[in-house]
Amino acid sequence: MRRSSSRSGSRNRSWPGLLLGVTATLAPALTVSTATAAPPSAPSVASSPAAQRALERYVQQKPQWKRCAANSPVEFECATIKVPLDYRRPGGKQIDLAVSRIRSTAPDKRHGVLLSNPGGPGMKGRYQPMILRGKLPEAALQKFDLIGFDPRGVGRSSPISCGLGPEEEEWLRPYKEKTFDADVAWARDVAHKCKEKAGDLLPHLTTRNTARDMDLLRAILGEKKISYLGTSYGTYLGAVYTQLFPGRADRFVLDSAVDPARAWRGMIQWWAEGAEPAFDRWTEWAAGRAEKYGLGDTSKEVGRTLWDLVAQADEKPIVVEGKPVTGDGIRSGMREAAFTPQAASEAVVELKKAAAGKPASAKRLTAFSGSAFGGSQRAGSEKAGSERAVAEGTLTAAEAEVPSDNVMASLFAVVCGDNSAAWSRDPESYRRDAIRDRGRYPLFGDFASGIKPCAFWGTSVEPATVVNNRVGSLIVQNEWDPQTPLPSGQALHTDLKGSKMVTVLGGEGHGIYPNGNACTDGTVNEYLLTGRLPAKDVTCRATADSNAKAQKNQKQGVLPEAAFPGRAPDRFGVRSQHPRLHAP
Repeated sequence: MRRSSSRSGSRNRSWPGLLLGVTATLAPALTVSTATAAPPSAPSVASSPAAQRALERYVQQKPQWKRCAANSPVEFECATIKVPLDYRRPGGKQIDLAVSRIRSTAPDKRHGVLLSNPGGPGMKGRYQPMILRGKLPEAALQKFDLIGFDPRGVGRSSPISCGLGPEEEEWLRPYKEKTFDADVAWARDVAHKCKEKAGDLLPHLTTRNTARDMDLLRAILGEKKISYLGTSYGTYLGAVYTQLFPGRADRFVLDSAVDPARAWRGMIQWWAEGAEPAFDRWTEWAAGRAEKYGLGDTSKEVGRTLWDLVAQADEKPIVVEGKPVTGDGIRSGMREAAFTPQAASEAVVELKKAAAGKPASAKRLTAFSGSAFGGSQRAGSEKAGSERAVAEGTLTAAEAEVPSDNVMASLFAVVCGDNSAAWSRDPESYRRDAIRDRGRYPLFGDFASGIKPCAFWGTSVEPATVVNNRVGSLIVQNEWDPQTPLPSGQALHTDLKGSKMVTVLGGEGHGIYPNGNACTDGTVNEYLLTGRLPAKDVTCRATADSNAKAQKNQKQGVLPEAAFPGRAPDRFGVRSQHPRLHAP
């Protein structure tokens, strides 16, 4: 791959290419019948001379780089650029895009820029360069300027809010006949609130527009191409970029992949479908260690133990250290915990003790929710944490003012707005689907298929992107991933016909690279450093250490910009926090 000679922030901006690439993909649905990238000659609302001049002005921006926060490293620089709210009308309203960088540590070895996205949708990405600096090999830090950004509507990038309280953010709800009407009313109210508070922004907070923002950033930085590391939702964003701008994609690593054809209702339903084989694997694992855990001598007995606990908690919540645990909470928590058999077994042992009236440890239930019992105190703890971080100089006052519901508001904007055709407008269809899928996928089927605010969302301004190209990329996928199951990664591999895939057999957890596994890390590093994909797909085997590291990464933790837990990326989707783990 030819080395780019320009530096981030240089004046060698390739704006004509941006106009061809951006305007050629902006035709409305009535002009382009599919969501694939149109050829340069395709008619487009944004192809007029006035629109081209408007885009040219964006490309000529000079980011004003400065230290990101008082106590952040000097080399970690931040800036804000302007992007069009609606790329079909680039002369109209503008919004902010918060960006960051850490420059190559060896300018003479520099290849280009490496953008990244941690997942979500709704997760901040501006601090990604700081995170990657501590994880990537030194050779990669020499090769690339690390570029981060908060996606539009997120964090510092014109953040949106729907004005939602903690209870309204509970979006993965079990089906119950007696609560269904209330859940429909909740979904309708959330959609209404979002429209009232962010209606002018909502239609344009899409993955396609975020991909266009990435390409505008590329042009502003003076780069011909970008390299990219995307995790979970970030894999979909990366895939959409390759579809819209195939000639601008350099080295693309897609870690824990979304199936584009199932964006987004189908991806949520994957969580239920994928949990069942993981549950079967867990029951066999626990049965093989019956002497240690005492959950049953056969997989059938282990399964019965779990379902007996669910039934007991449905009748009367099981109390663990003073906190009641419901049957729905056990099902929801087990959906994710089943992918890590040891943690799941330890959690069920504690529930079994509590159900028998014996002392039990709530700490062991972190496998169910990432914190002992959900996040009902989240808003207060985040406010206090933000204030502390501002005082310590690791967070700016402006960052602390991001709306408390920004993550969920952004998630709804993308999940509902990317592809409104995936969501029925008939509430009764969600009742039928939830009842059907509770039978098919007992752990989580009704949670996944139940009513969501998307049922009352506006119509997407563009059709969903059909990903089907031959751009080179590397897909990395664990065998046992609770958020993007293995078939999802395989589907993206099929769509990206120029891709190669690394499958980690026995790999547990969501988000792989880097995890200390020589096979997976070595394959990714080789691609990032040389641009050469493996000659064929690669199969690696997980190690105890790599699985442990994956689980550590997946637990709720602390990002560099936050002094509070609960904002580590739980890449598609945002961790539900299992709010119904407890009885009301």
